[in-house]
Amino acid sequence: MGEIWHSDTGEANVSQKFSRLIQAAMYTPYTFVVYSVYMTATTTQKIAGAARRLLDQEGVEGVTMRRVATAVGITPMALYRHYRNRDGLLNALADAGFLELTAKLAGLRLTGVIDRQLLKILDVFLDHAFDNPRLFELMFLQKREGARQYPDDFKTRRSPTANVSADVIARAMETGHLRKDDVWEIVFETGALMQGLVMLYLGGRLAVSPSEFRAFCHRSFGRYLNGIHT
Repeated sequence: MGEIWHSDTGEANVSQKFSRLIQAAMYTPYTFVVYSVYMTATTTQKIAGAARRLLDQEGVEGVTMRRVATAVGITPMALYRHYRNRDGLLNALADAGFLELTAKLAGLRLTGVIDRQLLKILDVFLDHAFDNPRLFELMFLQKREGARQYPDDFKTRRSPTANVSADVIARAMETGHLRKDDVWEIVFETGALMQGLVMLYLGGRLAVSPSEFRAFCHRSFGRYLNGIHT
């Protein structure tokens, strides 16, 4: 399901992977980044790697322009040639995370019964949360400038990660497997269920192993889906 970063991955390798993603994220509608011809590939990798390491180690609060600049060995003003402000840097990190997650979802083979298809999608999100907990929090749980909002950004299909579930649910309604209802409300509700459970798990409120937590999420989704089956 695509590249997954683990805590034991070498820093140089992480920097190169995240650099490629963050360069793509620099040009999303939700990230304002000023590109400079003076930014070399090596410096780009250092900035991406430094910001990601701070995020992984300390969460959003640990990612500041000054600390990233210090880690890279440049002045804070040099960063402002490429990111308007800290929000721009955080959005670049989040957007790179969404690109990674979207790539994993695109690699799914969604066949079989509807419940199984939706649980496959759920597992990709859970894998992402397990492997990148601080990044997941930034992507889905932190208030940030430019984050997609319900309903407009979802109903206009600006969320590539939500579109996958929406298409499966819409097909299930068309074929009579699920009752006719508002597709996007169901997508948002199931997303809220998943994100709420993950938030509690990452916050240490569930004293269970990762495999036990995954099974609990599957049962929770099963109960929800049973309520909208035909």
